[in-house]
Amino acid sequence: MKANRWLTSILLIVILLFGLGTPLLKAQPGEVRLTVFYPSVGTIRNLQALRENGFIDLPGLRVTGLYHVREATNYEEARRYVRDNSLEWFTFKAFSAEIGPENIFKTNDLTGELAEIFRQSDGIIFFGGPDIPPAVWGERTSLLTEITDPYRHYFELSAIFHLLGGYQDQNLRPLLEENPELPVLGICLGAQSLNVGTGGTLIQDIWSEVYGKNYVEDIISLGPDRWHNNPYIRLRPDLRLSGYSFHWIKLLPDGFFVKTLGFSDRDRPRVLSSHHQAFKKLGRGFKVIATSPDGKIAEAIHHTRYPNVLGLQFHPENYRLWDKALQIRFSPDGQPTSYWEILNTNPPSLDFHRRIWQWFARAMKKNRIKMESQSG
Repeated sequence: MKANRWLTSILLIVILLFGLGTPLLKAQPGEVRLTVFYPSVGTIRNLQALRENGFIDLPGLRVTGLYHVREATNYEEARRYVRDNSLEWFTFKAFSAEIGPENIFKTNDLTGELAEIFRQSDGIIFFGGPDIPPAVWGERTSLLTEITDPYRHYFELSAIFHLLGGYQDQNLRPLLEENPELPVLGICLGAQSLNVGTGGTLIQDIWSEVYGKNYVEDIISLGPDRWHNNPYIRLRPDLRLSGYSFHWIKLLPDGFFVKTLGFSDRDRPRVLSSHHQAFKKLGRGFKVIATSPDGKIAEAIHHTRYPNVLGLQFHPENYRLWDKALQIRFSPDGQPTSYWEILNTNPPSLDFHRRIWQWFARAMKKNRIKMESQSG
């Protein structure tokens, strides 16, 4: 009897700590359920900062972080961070089903669990990260592409394909057909994943393929509005410069930012940028809603069928954006400043970021109200 109680206690501890294969509990009244992919320490800190600074104002928010056990990230660090900071609102769920290039874009062993989770979610976010293997969209791999975490991509691309469908199999019924207004946000890699997961492709290296530049000095001479990360860090890594760059984006007049968030196509919000790849052929259902200042790089995409599916090539989530004490330089001769100061002194940049998160939070809350009314 004691042995049985001991084994039961051990099993409960494992479930509480790791959540492997355990079903999600149904949302309680007043709760709003957010599902995120790549639940790293950085992701959790970003969500903390968005909540603490009022950008996501949802007192009943509960977040579940999904990942595949074969991803490169050590998620035990994130679990420890959650425990040490008593973040009861954040939990984890790991997947171990076989996934690879051969079964990403079809029904597979992930399908059932993903469908269950998505049906209980009020919002979904795909965060930033490393380069997607070009083989998954049928292209050879450039020497400038760095593949460091293939299983993260296999897992997230398959989830997106199940959510939105894609050119890979147009007979598949996307899960969002059950709930077309569910908010889904992709940030940087997450936006690229939305595109590739629905059958799109990527430019593997912006500076060489779009601008024909192969030397850092030539890239610097293009000027900051054509930088999509900070080229100076390649020349002076010893100076601890920001790896990000800021540039303004052009809002298209018929796009989401103008028609839904209420901005003018004459507004020039500045955004935090760090990527070397970009959208090429658009995935099924997407259209471009913002570009770089010269119009050569798509900075945001929006789904034409599902009104709350948005992909942002920039970073509106980074917790350093709200850190007024941060002092950092972007160039060897530049003056220290903060990301906050750049947003705050270049209107409507701060308001632009605020409205993105307010929209996402409202859409989640609206979804929860709808779900509760249907189940009641």
